[in-house]
Amino acid sequence: MSHVPPWQALPAQTTALHGVVVLDFSHVIAGPFATFYLAALGARVIKVENPHREDSMRSKPRGFAAFNHGKEVVRLDLASAEGLARAWELFAEADVVVDNMRPGVLDRFGFSAAALRAKKPGLIHCAISGYGRQGEWAGRPTYDHVVQAAAGMTLLAGRPEDGPIKVGFPAVDGISGILAALALIAAIRRRDLTGLGESIDVSMFAAAMQLMYPMAVEALATGAAPPRVGNVGYSGSPGAETFACRDGLLALGANTPQQMMALARVLKVEAEVGPLLQGQVKGFVGAEQGAALRQLISGALAQESASAMEGALNAAQVPAARVRDLGQAVQEGEANGLLRPWTLDGAEAVRVPGLGFHAETLFAGRNAPYAPSQPAVAPAAG
Repeated sequence: MSHVPPWQALPAQTTALHGVVVLDFSHVIAGPFATFYLAALGARVIKVENPHREDSMRSKPRGFAAFNHGKEVVRLDLASAEGLARAWELFAEADVVVDNMRPGVLDRFGFSAAALRAKKPGLIHCAISGYGRQGEWAGRPTYDHVVQAAAGMTLLAGRPEDGPIKVGFPAVDGISGILAALALIAAIRRRDLTGLGESIDVSMFAAAMQLMYPMAVEALATGAAPPRVGNVGYSGSPGAETFACRDGLLALGANTPQQMMALARVLKVEAEVGPLLQGQVKGFVGAEQGAALRQLISGALAQESASAMEGALNAAQVPAARVRDLGQAVQEGEANGLLRPWTLDGAEAVRVPGLGFHAETLFAGRNAPYAPSQPAVAPAAG
């Protein structure tokens, strides 16, 4: 019998995760963000919510709607016979189970990864927690800002004299959800090829290390923390920093000698900058004359408009951006086509920034992922 390649078996409008059913025991951000990716790519996601203690993200309605758009919400009390029986009925349909409850919570009801995969060897199980499901820290509760402190992130920002500085948004929750989605899609692909299931363990601590990847590599090699350098770019170049202009702040990325000379030409200080580069023609600009170069750049930019310099420097192939707040960034990003928001249907339409990438046909040819309007919450069981 001839084999028909799968890309010839289904119509072009088929979604990427067509036919995949996800049973989602997750709440707040990391787990729901992971399953939002899966729903956006065409999976059927069934979100289980405790009727006596609903997802605390519901206190932020737009956030809840954005993370849970297109999912079927089923309220089940697993402590009741009726609720537990309904959960097992839903499990019978599932290809994937996602658990970002506190480690051990679902185990009490027979929903541990080992028990579920024993019942269904082809199941893909994904656990998301603060510190993973193994090791001495496995049972510790946590939140995003606590993991930032534990992982060394809060002592990377700022300058040596500063105290710890938290990233201004739940960065670790977000990257944990994205990594979980990546791992799940890889496991789904492998299951399609081999028939084998998988157990995935995503820890927020390990996800934070992914965000700090080059710094973590250095720390693994030396055992020492990298220096705190404030707003200086990763390259360490004296032209990779944030400078004050007469009407705002400007972040620059003049990392290479070529970029530094282009910056100097725009600022009309090339005669002074050239000798300070000491004939360097490749690599990142060194720090030997860093103080003198920063002083020249700072003095010249203090007289200029940040907006005008942003345009002039980018035209000269020097990365530059006026410092914006998030409100300004989303407005200008949408106006310039950098940001193409999706509008998610529901009781109140919610605009979201998509999944962070664009594709021609991945969402069945639509500008946003197909999903029915947010369904009414099913009556509670138990």
